[in-house]
Amino acid sequence: MTTQHRPRPLLARKLDIVYLVFFVIHIPVMLLIDLAPFIPYSLRPQLSHTLRNFYIERYNDRFFSSPPAWFTMYMYLEAAYHLPLSAWMVWAIPNDHPLLALNLLIFALETAITTLTCVVEVASWDGYTAGQKGDLYSLYVPYLVVACLMGIDAFFRLKTQILGAKQAAKNKRA
Repeated sequence: MTTQHRPRPLLARKLDIVYLVFFVIHIPVMLLIDLAPFIPYSLRPQLSHTLRNFYIERYNDRFFSSPPAWFTMYMYLEAAYHLPLSAWMVWAIPNDHPLLALNLLIFALETAITTLTCVVEVASWDGYTAGQKGDLYSLYVPYLVVACLMGIDAFFRLKTQILGAKQAAKNKRA
């Protein structure tokens, strides 16, 4: 029993447009800033050096200047999961892939948990002014909000798909 998936036009899917823009931006940010330590220094483009140094100097983000072990593990997760999934999303969203909702939900849950961990950790940092923490929150909290929105949206998409498939199966038996 298979149900026919009918792709919807991208312009009719406003949240998917938001997600597509998010993933298109997310890929170069990962490659040029977040994952730069995994690329040999001499092989990194100058833009990566410039952006990463600017970020560290501007935000004094300890996660990037002296990352704790758990944050380094998050960076490996970003390299092994976020990067390939983001590339897939750039293809899957315009094509309204049938597994889009499932992958959005998994990504959103993982991203919300890891980002919330970072937000809570920043709150505990001594020696930072409220303004410095606010600057860091201005980067991390929107990312958390997008992940939560994506997760809620994906949950309801999956619920609709599952209940629709259940009803179709029921109708087919009747």
